[in-house]
Amino acid sequence: MNMHAKGLLVTTLGVLCVVPDSLFVKLIVADPMVTAFWRGMTSGVMILIGLLMVQGTRGFHAVLTSGWPGWIYIILIGSTAPAFVLAVTHTSVANVVFIFASMPVFAAIFGRVFLGETIRPRMIWTMLVVMIGLAIIAYGSGESEVASWKGDLIALYVSAAYAAALTAVRKLKSVSMIPAIPIGYIGAALLLWPFVEPMAPVAVQWPLLLGHGAFIAIATCLLTMGPRYISSAEVSLLILLESVLAPLLVWAVVGENPGRWAILGGAVVIGALMVSNLVALRRRREIQPL
Repeated sequence: MNMHAKGLLVTTLGVLCVVPDSLFVKLIVADPMVTAFWRGMTSGVMILIGLLMVQGTRGFHAVLTSGWPGWIYIILIGSTAPAFVLAVTHTSVANVVFIFASMPVFAAIFGRVFLGETIRPRMIWTMLVVMIGLAIIAYGSGESEVASWKGDLIALYVSAAYAAALTAVRKLKSVSMIPAIPIGYIGAALLLWPFVEPMAPVAVQWPLLLGHGAFIAIATCLLTMGPRYISSAEVSLLILLESVLAPLLVWAVVGENPGRWAILGGAVVIGALMVSNLVALRRRREIQPL
């Protein structure tokens, strides 16, 4: 297997491990912040143990001494753990993952504002169409029993926070930020601990809690390794799989119908990003054939 095929396989497996994330949140019967505590703590500890076994503490030292971009990354990544749970709790899974798909738009905006990067015409058209799709989703939230604009706003924050975190670490190309993930996740869980009763659901739901953390930990590792061998356009296309599969999985298991407006808006968002990424991939192959 060549490196490109390996990258496609590893990234695809990583995306498939992310797909059940929102389903776990729906299945765990607990206060949202309790679920957020265990989501951050279990996945963070699992990734921490794996990193300590592979590379010891040197990676953590590099991250903690990386300056303000590293700390911005840690804080933003840590904040997304409870925010994701709140988003899935307060709106439909379809709305959440369709809104998450807008991350490349935020990344382009932040890259322009903070790094002075040029936004290409292709991306400007993509942004406009994605905004139309998000507007359709927001409109549908007012007519759906399982969706809410409050959850939509939280999902929008998660999308923007991830994009901002990735923009910050582009100033740290020589530093691996993987060790920052358990720091952020465990740190967020520790901040929540005084305000929740985390042991309440453990007695009967520990398999779900551990499974949730394990899927996040595995997905994080795979999605960190895979993109090293394939282009960003290919990564973006594969990640769109979650936007399609996650709502279908939740619909099949717990019967959450996303509604026609969410499906329409999601189709607009995913369609715009898919066309944009396919154009970018085609241009890349014309310049440098695989």
